[in-house]
Amino acid sequence: MLNWNQIETVLLDMDGTLLDLHFDNYFWLHHVPRRYAEKHDLEVNAAKETLFPLFRSVEGTIEWYCVDYWSETLGLDIAELKSEIEHLIAIHPDVVPFLSRLRESGKRAVLVTNAHQKSLTLKMNRTGLDQHLDLIVCSHDFGVPKEDTDFWRKLDQQIRFDRQRTLLIDDSLAVLRSAQRFGIKHLLAVFKPDSKDGVRDVAEFTAFHHFREIMPEIGTTAHKT
Repeated sequence: MLNWNQIETVLLDMDGTLLDLHFDNYFWLHHVPRRYAEKHDLEVNAAKETLFPLFRSVEGTIEWYCVDYWSETLGLDIAELKSEIEHLIAIHPDVVPFLSRLRESGKRAVLVTNAHQKSLTLKMNRTGLDQHLDLIVCSHDFGVPKEDTDFWRKLDQQIRFDRQRTLLIDDSLAVLRSAQRFGIKHLLAVFKPDSKDGVRDVAEFTAFHHFREIMPEIGTTAHKT
């Protein structure tokens, strides 16, 4: 699936890739509608009828991922609501061994996430994944989401990576296509971002089920070909 000798930088998505997307899906599809219904004295289904079109209207934009935007738009403390169900935050199987193997094999592991800083802090505090990463980059610092090729240009300016020797692992097909347009050579999708959901159609991309399938061998060092 991968020739690890051709890869020196690994860009890793967080939600749905390193972390189970069940937390986020449950949060937006169930927890927020419940709290919104309570606030406005609505039935939950009525709240969903109001909220879901709002969500779809900004999907794929920086606002969709912004905790502060949704707090202001909905009149709810989104960061606080996330903390109410933080027990659902979970690391996908074999992620920590995979990150350890990257470090042992001399690869640079960089988290690239659309998650807002408040969500990122909650999840890192809960999981401790930041201890296994060389760098964390948040799209909110650039003002554009990963779906925009300008994100990758700004990322390259900040961390300098060789597109031909870089791997991106992400569960979003829109993000993978954006990275592909920018010229990142090695791309991997995720078959099952949400452990409680089914296997997804990953379209034109190679994908994997478990991180143990793509473990680099110790001693694999990127070299120019």
